[in-house]
Amino acid sequence: MKRYDVYGLGSALVDTELDVTDQDLHNLDIKKGLMTLVDEARQDFLQASLKDHLVMSKRACGGSAANTLIALSQFGGKSYFSCKVANDDYGRFYMQDLADNGVDHNPQSLVESGTTGKCLVMITDDAERTMNTFLGISTQLSANDIDREAIANSEYLYLEGYLVTGDSTREAALSACASAREAQTKVALSLSDPGIVAHFREGLKQMVGAGIDLLFCNEAEALAWCETDDIDQALEQLKSTAKQFVVTGGSRGATIFNGCDFLHAPAQPVKAVDTNGAGDMFAGAYLYALTQGCECLEAATFANLAAGHVVSDYGPRLRSDGYATLKASLKVRD
Repeated sequence: MKRYDVYGLGSALVDTELDVTDQDLHNLDIKKGLMTLVDEARQDFLQASLKDHLVMSKRACGGSAANTLIALSQFGGKSYFSCKVANDDYGRFYMQDLADNGVDHNPQSLVESGTTGKCLVMITDDAERTMNTFLGISTQLSANDIDREAIANSEYLYLEGYLVTGDSTREAALSACASAREAQTKVALSLSDPGIVAHFREGLKQMVGAGIDLLFCNEAEALAWCETDDIDQALEQLKSTAKQFVVTGGSRGATIFNGCDFLHAPAQPVKAVDTNGAGDMFAGAYLYALTQGCECLEAATFANLAAGHVVSDYGPRLRSDGYATLKASLKVRD
C-alpha cells in the first residue's frame, strides 16, 4: 500500500473572501465569474476599495489544489502538497495552516525572498465567485520543488489547471506527470476555469499528453475544452482526454464516465450562498472516496453531498464537525 492517497501540485494562495454586488464588479472593471491574474498593485487597490466587504473573519490557506487536498485530508485521507511561499507573514501562516489540516508538504516550500501569493474571492448575491489573484512567489514553483519519492508513493498525482499560466509552473507540472507515469501513479487533472481553457489550451494539451487517468471539470470548462456548445458532444470527446472523468453541472448533478459507461449522480438540493471551493471540495471528496475503494458513482454521490454542504456556507471548507458527519454516510474499506 502506498503512503499517500494523493500528491498535489499547485499555487499556494492565502484567500480573503469579499461580499460584493454586480455593481461593485462593474465599477472596479472586474470580469464576473472568472479567475483573473493581477499584479500586486492592482490587488492592493481592490482590497482597499472593498475593505468594508469582508465576509470571512479569518484568512485561510488556499489555491485550488490545496483546497482539494485539505478536503481529502479532513475526511481522513493522506495527502502531500508541493508549493512555494515566501518567508513572510502570509507564507508562515500558510504552511502552518496546511500542517494543521493534515497535509504533508515539501520542506523547501518556504523561501526567504519574495511575496506569498494572495487571492481575493468576491461573492455576489447569486453565490457566484469571482477571483482576482496575485500569484507572487508561486510563479517560481519549479521541477526542483517536486518530491519524486512522494509521487511514487501516492495513488494519484493531482494537478490544478492554473499551473499552465506560467512557464516554470507548467514545466513543473509536466515533470511531475513524467515522474508519476514512470512510477505508475495515476494522473488526475482539474481544468480549473473556462478562462484557463480558452487562453492556455496548448499548455493544457501538453499536460494531458496522450491521455490522463482522471479529469475533473464543470460543464463550461468541458464545452470550452472540446470547442463545442453541445454538452453531449463534449462528453464523447472527453473520452480521448481521460480514461475516466467527472463533469459537474451544479444543480443538474454530475456526469461520470467510469471507463465503460456514463453514469449520473444527482445534486443535493441546497440554497447556495457561496460557490467558492465547490469544485475543489468535489474533487477532494471524490478522490477520498475513490482511494478508499468506492466505485465511481458512489464517489460522485458523496462528492455532490460534500459540495452541497460547502456552498451552503461561506468559504471553501466545511465546518470542523462537517467532515465526520459526511464521512459516516460513506462505506469505506477497513
